[in-house]
Amino acid sequence: MAYTKTEAFDVESVELAKLAKALSHPARIAILRLLAQRQSCICGDIVAELPLSQSTVSQHLKELKQAGLITGDIDGPRVCYCLNVKQWQVARTFFEKLFTDLNSCTASNCC
Repeated sequence: MAYTKTEAFDVESVELAKLAKALSHPARIAILRLLAQRQSCICGDIVAELPLSQSTVSQHLKELKQAGLITGDIDGPRVCYCLNVKQWQVARTFFEKLFTDLNSCTASNCC
């Protein structure tokens, strides 16, 4: 396993990178949009909406869940997924701060 030296960075940067990685695939964006539209969803419904296999959708759901962006509750043989509103508020704060920092640099012609 590769050693990434994440401990050399502040907690906010590590968390922001984790969130950005979770958002870095179009299938995950599609899953998030689907969950936002339906308020909750069962995995089979997600698979029916995407041009991906069950196993591939499951891997994308796992990534989103590990980042805390979604939650999954077991309901018998199914798992019902929904957006994790609390984590989305955290993500929004981190991204807004990043974009504000970057915007202040471009506004002052850093380069």
